[in-house]
Amino acid sequence: MSRSSLFAASAALLISGAASAADLPAAIQVKGETVVFQAHGVGAQIYECRGDASGKLTWQFREPIATLIRDGKTVGRHYAGPSWQVGVSEVKGKLNATSPAPNPKDIPWLKLSIDDPTDDGELEGVTTVQRINTSGGVAAGTCDKPGDFHAEPYAADYLFLKK
Repeated sequence: MSRSSLFAASAALLISGAASAADLPAAIQVKGETVVFQAHGVGAQIYECRGDASGKLTWQFREPIATLIRDGKTVGRHYAGPSWQVGVSEVKGKLNATSPAPNPKDIPWLKLSIDDPTDDGELEGVTTVQRINTSGGVAAGTCDKPGDFHAEPYAADYLFLKK
């Protein structure tokens, strides 16, 4: 996916509203929590060329890197951990559940728990993060040299919830 088509897809997701918390697949739904912050992430899924269990070289996920945008302004970042930082708030997630994206060329939708909620800023008290409305991010093709890296553009909406 080219950079321009990724940004066009990102804008379409923001305009259309795509899936909302009420429309999510059962696997990643959250009961008894409320969305307290939402941001749109635009960046790349970073892959590394490594051997799989059979020794075949494949692109294997390493980490995300994305800018978090809200109301047209950069408000934070998303990076390895997986972690999110918005202003003085920073949370680290642990994968709880996945659900395939509607398009197989898009990375899955996720539900992550936050074991140590922050006590300040925009993400104060957040206990769950959902990644929805994904676009792109799936590394296709083979790799030839162990240790090579590949950045695959992606976009997603991130919902931050608390009890």
